[in-house]
Amino acid sequence: MLELKSPSEIEEMTLGGRIIGALHDELEERVRPGVSTGDLDAFAEEFIRSHDGAVPIFKGLYGFPGAVCISVNEEIVHGIPSSSRRLREGDIVTVDVGVKREGWCSDSARTFRVGRVSSETEQLLEVTRRALEAAIAQATPGNRVGDIGAAVMGTVEGTGFHIIRDLVGHGIGRKVHEDPQVPNLGRAGEGTPLHEGLVVAIEPMIAVGTDRIETLDDGWTVVTRDRSLSAHYEHTVAVTADGPRVLTATVEQAAGSGYNS
Repeated sequence: MLELKSPSEIEEMTLGGRIIGALHDELEERVRPGVSTGDLDAFAEEFIRSHDGAVPIFKGLYGFPGAVCISVNEEIVHGIPSSSRRLREGDIVTVDVGVKREGWCSDSARTFRVGRVSSETEQLLEVTRRALEAAIAQATPGNRVGDIGAAVMGTVEGTGFHIIRDLVGHGIGRKVHEDPQVPNLGRAGEGTPLHEGLVVAIEPMIAVGTDRIETLDDGWTVVTRDRSLSAHYEHTVAVTADGPRVLTATVEQAAGSGYNS
């Protein structure tokens, strides 16, 4: 069942989304060689809780131990932060953040470079970012979920990279995971209709070598089966009469990319 949000409820979700955007801005300078994923998790939790009424959604969600999910290189999603996992030059690391404030959830992920990365890695990040932007542009009244997936497919086609098929985006609101599912594959004009007031987390995940995945023995960390690099970008997006409204944009994104935030 779809839970449509009123304009005032979307405003409430935006307040949590701005915390995530500001956190991702702060992490830009903190993601560097030698830093542990546990250090980043501790900073993220302190940053979120420093905002009145805000809490990290993921801490304890379904039993997850971290405040945020931190996934390195071949890890696609749900990486568990650890004080013993230190970042190295050339790594990429995805920080997936959920914030709940006044009962409303927002969710966003971003993949960061650790120092200098290879040209192939730069291309992977660029394609994944562009896939997210193309998908967001389809989140308008009258379109369907299939239009979002088709936009991701159209961006990735011909690059040699692979869309992770078995992981999807989702509706979001009072709960972090609501209907509908938002796959990164689809046919334009098919799937659940996008109505004004629907809020979704759109999150393309793209890998270098394969779309096949597996879960590690920790029960959480999802990796590419061939252990090739993967990138993951996500925004919480409201479908409005004025077009897609990105609720989790960073300050730079809101100022420079044309996001309706």
